[in-house]
Amino acid sequence: MTNPVDTAQVLAVLALAAGWALHASRLHRRLDHSRHDPLTGLWTRDGWSRRAERIIRRRPRAAILLADLDGFKPVNDVHGHAAGDAVLAAAGERLAAWCGAHGVAGRLGGDEFVAVVEDDDRLDDRLADLAELLRQPVEHQGVRLSVGASIGAARLSALSEPTLSAALAAADRAMYRVKGRTRRGRRLLLAPAFAVLRGLPQRLRLAA
Repeated sequence: MTNPVDTAQVLAVLALAAGWALHASRLHRRLDHSRHDPLTGLWTRDGWSRRAERIIRRRPRAAILLADLDGFKPVNDVHGHAAGDAVLAAAGERLAAWCGAHGVAGRLGGDEFVAVVEDDDRLDDRLADLAELLRQPVEHQGVRLSVGASIGAARLSALSEPTLSAALAAADRAMYRVKGRTRRGRRLLLAPAFAVLRGLPQRLRLAA
């Protein structure tokens, strides 16, 4: 015959375990939510870094990119912060769509974005496509808002130290080396070699 005291103890333990499981689940959801940028829906620095580290461990042929929106401050100054938020939200959506199912995008803060994607022979062209995508105008309250994009990228396979921190540093150097060097917001550099940008002859004619 089952002892009523033992049954009550077992039920109490089960109830306590269920309570802790529910608490842990809620805590996990809150932490997961806190790692998403509320404006763009992208991962914040911490959430993105965790996922990027996992991707790098599984896929040695990965690339890290940093993207900075050029001309973003004038949008805020002239049209207000709501307009700036619209531009940031659009940039985040476009970057996430560009990354697809096998990449992870994040927002580091301000107008700076980050992503980890699979490296392949078309990476140069894909980055050029991203630059074009980010510079497409954003409609906000009847106004077309346009910014440019400086993008620096680093292939893990090209680094002597294939770590996330080394790749971020290389991508950052690449991004700042290229800033201000091209016209019409299309700025791209793949570390350690320059990417081939489509449309270069046209820009040379414009500069002539």
